[in-house]
Amino acid sequence: MLFLLTSCLIRPTVLEPAPKELQSKLKSVNWDVVEKEATEILVEYIQTDTTNPPGNEIAGAEYLSSVLAKEGIESKIVLSSEGRGNLIARLSGSGEERPLCLLSHIDTVTYEAEKWTHPPLSGHVDEQGFIWGRGALDMKSMGVMELMSMLLLKRNNISLDRDIILLAVADEEDGGTGMQYLTEHHWDELNCGTLINEGGLGLEDAIFPGQNMYPISVGEKGNVWLRMIAEGNSGHGSTPRRNEASEKLLRALEKIQAIPETTYIYPVLGQFLANVGAHKGGLMSMVMRHPGLRNLLVKSKLKANPLTKAAMMNTIHLTGLGGHNRPNVVASEVFAQFDCRILPGVDPQEFIAELETIVGEDVRFDVLAARRGNQSTMDDPVYRALARYAVAGEQDAVAGPVISVGFTDSIYVRPKGTKAYGFMPVLLNEKEMNGFHGVDERISIENLRNGTRKLYSAIVEVVSE
Repeated sequence: MLFLLTSCLIRPTVLEPAPKELQSKLKSVNWDVVEKEATEILVEYIQTDTTNPPGNEIAGAEYLSSVLAKEGIESKIVLSSEGRGNLIARLSGSGEERPLCLLSHIDTVTYEAEKWTHPPLSGHVDEQGFIWGRGALDMKSMGVMELMSMLLLKRNNISLDRDIILLAVADEEDGGTGMQYLTEHHWDELNCGTLINEGGLGLEDAIFPGQNMYPISVGEKGNVWLRMIAEGNSGHGSTPRRNEASEKLLRALEKIQAIPETTYIYPVLGQFLANVGAHKGGLMSMVMRHPGLRNLLVKSKLKANPLTKAAMMNTIHLTGLGGHNRPNVVASEVFAQFDCRILPGVDPQEFIAELETIVGEDVRFDVLAARRGNQSTMDDPVYRALARYAVAGEQDAVAGPVISVGFTDSIYVRPKGTKAYGFMPVLLNEKEMNGFHGVDERISIENLRNGTRKLYSAIVEVVSE
């Protein structure tokens, strides 16, 4: 019986120590100086208003360009549309490998300033060592970590086996038009072999108390954005009649709500859970590494967390309703809007066709967007380096691959043959996580320092000759 159990175990990822010859290249960095400089840059970057809409990312691109220029690094700004600036900067290497691209987005989401403790564009640094402001987490801090990594590569005269390209793009939050534009019109110039972007970050006590998890995104779900429309007889609100649009829509919504939830621990997530179990040790190591035991004993806990539950299924999320806005008027047309996220391998058109079959002929769907998910291999030096330095020196930490529940600009480059990985090397608690697109967004200076160190170390390992 024990043989049958152990023979089904998923093998955890084993991270070898960093090569010893790299240590001298990393020891030359004065991280106290880096911390001070990175903090000053992030404060000024937050104070540069790139709220989307309207974006005005050209202001952020010009600021980053000015920092690079002081270091003698040339850059250029490409407009994807009026005011939507996209920065491209390059350190040249030997060309033995295709370029490593460091990607961030300049735009930030909107905010309700009256609800914030400190003004959203202040870049306020408090006594506890936190930098406040919209973009502190999403994702101007990551942009600064990538910028600092490029500066450190140049300052320390790291001999590169490939070009390093810094990309800071417009409009990720609303439409992804900045990275789409660069992919469609400037790919011959970029030709990214691998790309590091947002997509994963460290979480305190995510599954087990006392264990910190560093998910690294190797892919992202596809998105299907739909408007479900019902049409019917209009009239006066005082007299209910048959064949009204709102009744048709309500019946269709009830059918969608009745769809059984089907959760699935796909192979990438299974690998991460195996890593988590192996790190935890004891009986839990066997449970998390054995698909049957894991589904029986752990799956319910994963489903209780909205984030991990969303990672295990195709989601159909009702995000809005619309129609005539007068209570005494029966609208002839009403709609419901959905944000659906589908796992890699799911065909968007087949997904939509299945929904159409379920709801019947009383409604129709307008497809606002339909895009497949995609993913990159875990068998890559960049992925391994990110995973290694994510947990370096942290006994209570484990790293592993995931598919991101949302999508990022990485989704545009994988079809070009680029291996893209999402990882912001910070460690956040639940309270700090609430700042993403929320009130009182902030990042600790400690996270900014450690994140820069981890990212730079991983890059040096991968690209130094």
